[in-house]
Amino acid sequence: MNNKHIGSDFKEFLKEDGIFEETNDIAIKRVIAYQLEQEMKAQKITKTKMAQMMKTSRAVVNRLLNPDNSSLTLSTLESATNVLGKRLNISIVWNIMR
Repeated sequence: MNNKHIGSDFKEFLKEDGIFEETNDIAIKRVIAYQLEQEMKAQKITKTKMAQMMKTSRAVVNRLLNPDNSSLTLSTLESATNVLGKRLNISIVWNIMR
């Protein structure tokens, strides 16, 4: 059995295939969409109400909550988190091992 991936981690596998960044970006977007949707449910806020609170259209909220749509701006994310009474936290993490 000569499988070069035995014993390696999934992250390394994705990097070797050249799809780590894309896959990571998709995963992050899905987590953000999920967290926003869960908070809206917890506060009983509909998409229409969310759009009104953000002073935007429902189409923008639909894009925001669509896990497959990656065209988000920091401004939209900040607006969404603010109206939900939350704070957007983005950080740069230094990667020691490349």
